[in-house]
Amino acid sequence: MRYDLIIFDNDGVLVDSEPISNRLLAAYLTELGHPTTYEESIRDYMGSAMHRIHDLVLARHGRTLPADFDDTFHERVFEAFRRELEPVAGAAEVVEKLRADGVRYCLASSGSHDRIRVALRRTGLYGLFGEGRIFSSQDVGRGKPAPDLFLHAAATMGVEPARCAVVEDSPLGVEAAVAAGMDVYGFTAMTPAAKLHRATALFSDMSRLPSLLG
Repeated sequence: MRYDLIIFDNDGVLVDSEPISNRLLAAYLTELGHPTTYEESIRDYMGSAMHRIHDLVLARHGRTLPADFDDTFHERVFEAFRRELEPVAGAAEVVEKLRADGVRYCLASSGSHDRIRVALRRTGLYGLFGEGRIFSSQDVGRGKPAPDLFLHAAATMGVEPARCAVVEDSPLGVEAAVAAGMDVYGFTAMTPAAKLHRATALFSDMSRLPSLLG
């Protein structure tokens, strides 16, 4: 293994949450008078921290979202997660292999700490991480595409950025990893490969990841 730390995104990489959360986000924004399709939500908001959603809506429509937007959205998402959410096929096996091989790993997500934990517990992945390996955009000033979250995760884990590999499925996440000076492996199961063109390598089947990481 040529890396000392593997940093996983959560949504769309470990848990198959993007279809659920973007369906709900599009519906909620439309309900609030900002017509948004599912496809537009995927295009504009996938991989974003919540503050970016607020910023884009304000820039486009000249109106702020309600003060309780985040809480209401998360309530809807958590309820759906508890009913529907499944792990990404092969994700648990990849993490288990890293653990068995003694390779360090962690999770760094744009989602809130509550969202991450609801998702991991529902999908049975929480036990593979635990509190010491979970990082959220809430921990830093700026979410992806800024590099802050990945740099924070690496620093906390005691690993130089150049010795880290990031596993991402969103253009914003790939940009953040590149800005952090890390190699990044783009998961194309849901995202067109062309949108992740800055990644070190691309893959569409999680079982291929261990061989790519080397």
